[in-house]
Amino acid sequence: MEIAFRADASLEIGTGHVMRCLTLARSLRETGVACQFITRSLPGHMGDRIADEGFDLTLLPAPRGPAPDGPPAHARWAGVDWEQDAAETRAVLGAAPDWLVIDHYAFDARWQRATCPAGTKLMVIDDLADRPHVCDLLLDQNLGHDPRNYDGLVPDDCTRLIGPSYALLRPEFAEARGEALAARESRGLKHLMISMGGIDAVDATSVVLDALRGAPLPEGLQISVIMGGRAPTLEKVRALAKIMPRRTEVSVDVDDMATRMAAADLAIGAGGATTWERCSLGLPSIIVEIADNQAGVAQTLSAAGAALDPGSVLAPDFVRKLLAVLAAATIPARLGMMTEKAASICDGGGCNKVAAHLLRLAAS
Repeated sequence: MEIAFRADASLEIGTGHVMRCLTLARSLRETGVACQFITRSLPGHMGDRIADEGFDLTLLPAPRGPAPDGPPAHARWAGVDWEQDAAETRAVLGAAPDWLVIDHYAFDARWQRATCPAGTKLMVIDDLADRPHVCDLLLDQNLGHDPRNYDGLVPDDCTRLIGPSYALLRPEFAEARGEALAARESRGLKHLMISMGGIDAVDATSVVLDALRGAPLPEGLQISVIMGGRAPTLEKVRALAKIMPRRTEVSVDVDDMATRMAAADLAIGAGGATTWERCSLGLPSIIVEIADNQAGVAQTLSAAGAALDPGSVLAPDFVRKLLAVLAAATIPARLGMMTEKAASICDGGGCNKVAAHLLRLAAS
């Protein structure tokens, strides 16, 4: 079986779309499936990471003109208009693979019809439910969404996998889950993790560190900051870490996130794909909205008791709200409740479930 993935990373898009496709591709490769990736040469692309993982890679040419306007709402993320991207992607696909997996907010049913070869099944990974698709399988791993969100947006016979139980997490999260939950029961707040994704284009990490400098945090608290090597403000964050009143370590491009999350007692992080990693380990979270499309995730998790939501990092009163929810998070009973609620949302086994659906539908 052959499966092609079309996903991009950039300073604007972030790394999450490519990372979750890589997670699914690794799982499929273990069953003997051949996977290839198609990604565009945008600033901050992850072509090197994809190639280092051992997958065939085609890097589409860098955009030469202005970014396109919508629709869809995120059309500019592609860097080129959808017709050009469809033609270039279709040329790479050549002989029809068994599946084409698309994880990209910039494309809708028009791109999908023009790109997907006859005989190839289409899987769409989406979070927004804001545009039509012509797919055989749809994955939306957001809490609070249900299959009805896609009524009228996908074919009636499309298989819809909805909710965090299908979140595409690496197997080490499920493996670390039991030990992490047991260790966190009586530890209190001793270790704070800050992680805003691989790019953090709005520099939320610096805003949070600045706010923490004067916050009444527990004595002896250890602060760990996780960033991507291509984050544009990495050196600024490193400089801030050196003047923090509590020991603050900055780690870059880590490959042991599950271990690090298991060792933390509270996370301040963005509302992207790492949200479900934190939930799988029962890690209480303060979710910082660094993009408009993260507001729903933050609000839903807060309503479920699994996280606290200080709102958008760009809001004028963000620091005040952050310090307020941080004070609530230092209460041991509140931490314990968030651990319990978060762990009930996602168990870390979603990737195997999604891969099983792909394999089953391919044979049908």
